[in-house]
Amino acid sequence: MLTKISNVVFATLLAIFLLLFPAGSLNAAPKALVMKPFNQLSDQSKECAACHKEKNPSIYAQWGRSKHYGANVGCYECHKAEPGDADAIRHEGVDIAVIVSPKDCGSCHVQEVEEFDASHHAKAGQIIGSLDNFLAEVVEGSLMLNGTSPAAVNGCWQCHGSEVKVLENGDLDPATWPNTGIGRINPDGSIGACSACHQRHQFDMVQARRPEACGKCHLGPDHPQKEIYEESKHGINFYAHVDQMNLGSAKWIVGEDYDSAPTCATCHMSATRELAVTHDVGDRISWTLRPAISEKIDAKDKALGKETKSWEARRADMQNVCQSCHTKSMVENFYIQFDSLVELYNEKFARPGKQLMAVLQQENMLTETGFDEEIEWTWFYLWHHEGRRARHGAAMQAPDYVQWHGLYEVAERFYIELVPQFLEVVEKAAHNGNQEGAERARAVLADILARSEHAWFSGNEPDEVKRARKEAQEAFKARYLDDSN
Repeated sequence: MLTKISNVVFATLLAIFLLLFPAGSLNAAPKALVMKPFNQLSDQSKECAACHKEKNPSIYAQWGRSKHYGANVGCYECHKAEPGDADAIRHEGVDIAVIVSPKDCGSCHVQEVEEFDASHHAKAGQIIGSLDNFLAEVVEGSLMLNGTSPAAVNGCWQCHGSEVKVLENGDLDPATWPNTGIGRINPDGSIGACSACHQRHQFDMVQARRPEACGKCHLGPDHPQKEIYEESKHGINFYAHVDQMNLGSAKWIVGEDYDSAPTCATCHMSATRELAVTHDVGDRISWTLRPAISEKIDAKDKALGKETKSWEARRADMQNVCQSCHTKSMVENFYIQFDSLVELYNEKFARPGKQLMAVLQQENMLTETGFDEEIEWTWFYLWHHEGRRARHGAAMQAPDYVQWHGLYEVAERFYIELVPQFLEVVEKAAHNGNQEGAERARAVLADILARSEHAWFSGNEPDEVKRARKEAQEAFKARYLDDSN
């Protein structure tokens, strides 16, 4: 009898345990803490709210719709400053800072700020010295706005973030503020801008979960993720069934709270049944598709001897997201297709292109100044624009960006522009007396074009390959003519 009672008690306790801790949840990363609200709105915030209600009614209304309002978090809790802070100003009898930085947000949102600090987003403002910044500062611009280029101030920095500077009189330098760039370098030493994604003063989850939130920066000729998403089956389904996305759900777990489509947040940040929310947007990415040659996301850290999450573990987490809606075999096959495209781009165009540019530099056939020679623009377009589009298109299932906006343009740029321009630079160097350097450069190109993937261009394809393609072309033409009749 005692044994039966014990079994019943054990079964009851086990059932309660499984309800509290569903399968897989014990392995999930720790959830962010739910912050307890303040007991009441502070006296300082009451004064702020009373004034701003009259002077800035839209700000007051946005705050009134926010979760901050319900938690008695007001203006002062976010904007308060110490008198010695670099950007502190005296305003209506209290010390405040105009900029609310991650350091300020971190007083409540500790885990979110720690995760963000570890992310690639946090480093986005460190672009001084990059090719992109050189273009905006020098090639496109002029240092006419407090020592900066308006092209960089209004363009690059609004996404990447500026180093916000404080003038001698205490005002924020208009060359660096306003700015909500994701990697903003703040006067208090912190990095980032939470308002890049969570627009003030409502900080609405719905807005942050929609693809448009990321589209401010992730669009255009060099990284058109927003346009790619809109072309994909995921984007098509999102816009068709946005009313079924349950975007206002507190937990918003894919496959549970919604199943129409993922958004950017779904794949890169949001919770699954096994994974917790993360503010490290690279935590589930296995390739880096930004540089001229793609490499696995952990390659740089490994080369520096740093401990880091492996690309395999990152991919496993992303596949966990995918498997909320797709079968394991479908997800695995997708990754085989994706990897093959990245490797094709790397091996056929990117590594050879980099080899060609490197030998020109080594043989002193290019000047030290960037972008003053045509071939430098050609190479930049190939990897920075067309090459990225092809890779991102494959990553996010947008076939037109893989093909016509991607590898088609990469191939045209490589064969019809880069190779002839390379030979022109080499011939010019030989004409000017650098015969030995010219021979070494020609040898590099000859080695590249002798590879099987370039055989069509060099004319060295096997006869059976040419014959099979010709037969296929003739059969296609015959079918096309038949259809037209």
